[in-house]
Amino acid sequence: MTAMPKMAVNAPVLLEERDRGVLRLTLNRPDARNALSAALMSALLEALGRAEKDPQARVVVIAGAGPAFCAGHDLREMRADQRRETYERLFVQCSELMLAIVRLPKPVIAEVHGVATAAGCQLVATCDLAVAAEDARFATPGVNIGLFCSTPMVALTRAVGRKAAMEMLLTGELVDAERARAIGLVNRVVPHDQLRDTVNGLAREIAGKSALVVKIGKEAFYRQAELDLAAAYRYAAEVMTTNMLARDAGEGIDSFLAKRAPIWHDR
Repeated sequence: MTAMPKMAVNAPVLLEERDRGVLRLTLNRPDARNALSAALMSALLEALGRAEKDPQARVVVIAGAGPAFCAGHDLREMRADQRRETYERLFVQCSELMLAIVRLPKPVIAEVHGVATAAGCQLVATCDLAVAAEDARFATPGVNIGLFCSTPMVALTRAVGRKAAMEMLLTGELVDAERARAIGLVNRVVPHDQLRDTVNGLAREIAGKSALVVKIGKEAFYRQAELDLAAAYRYAAEVMTTNMLARDAGEGIDSFLAKRAPIWHDR
């Protein structure tokens, strides 16, 4: 969470770049530590909606401009209108954003530097993958200002173990990048000057896979995790059967047996 001043009027709150199958979305409120204002969340939701329909956007990267990744909700904005319906609308919008990331049939990678706190930490936990710079720090510090991080808790408890999550939620203390990797909040930790190149390399590697197979796999990953063991296996077996009948499965297996590179058709 942040109480930093707002950016200049008319500055775009979200930047978009496309390169070799990778759509990079950069939170662009650096003076506010990229706090998730209603406008920024709307821009992200719209960009994700476009990405879903764009066959050229095979992987999405979410990054932050300036000294931080994202410091959570915009506290100044929240205090400017203290009506219950305003708060309800804000947290519904945030939940819709997190669900949109999970439901997007394309992988989403968080590229984290500086701080990722409160809803910013939630954003990291929600993304399918996360790569952090060595200087990155993570926290759910709402407990320190009388506002328990209940919505960030949803994503955090699904990304890390319960004990680690509860410690972050109850203490509000900053967790460094290596600790974040140890508890499963991020996948990789790299020097700051290698962050973007590392993320681009990972994104392009995934972008080179069959978009259909990645879509099938991402949906199945999240769905099976909410089922009991027997139901998860039944569901996964159905998914494998459907996947096996896809053209790309035949192409992938045939190319492997023939020791050649596959040619994906995304169907």
